[in-house]
Amino acid sequence: MLQPKRTKFRKFQKGRFKGISNNLQKLTFGSYGLKIKESAKISARLIETIRRSLTRTFQRKGKVWTRIFPSIAVTRKPVEFRMGKGKGNPEYWISKVQPGQILFEMDGITHEQALKAKLLAEHKMPEALVLVRIQR
Repeated sequence: MLQPKRTKFRKFQKGRFKGISNNLQKLTFGSYGLKIKESAKISARLIETIRRSLTRTFQRKGKVWTRIFPSIAVTRKPVEFRMGKGKGNPEYWISKVQPGQILFEMDGITHEQALKAKLLAEHKMPEALVLVRIQR
């Protein structure tokens, strides 16, 4: 499972994330990419699940790059616990993504395989995805 080796702080505030991603909108590694349409919080488990389904779709012939990393800890208190007594312990890790951000890049595959991969990833994600293609 993806998680940082060490962080500056153990617990994070929720915060807000709005606006459109500017620096992660272009393909840098592969010829196909999966771009998200709306902002979301994506867990490390979901990132790993999508990555596995993509590599299985290509029968390990194509290459997949993950452009997001879960670096924010989500805390949770135990069930039926009284109010107060501080914040809970870190449960899992998430990555905040903005609309227009590329999540995965793929190379060494055909257009049909890329469409199939997009469909598989869309079934796993609660948010909508767009397939991006490099024009060469």
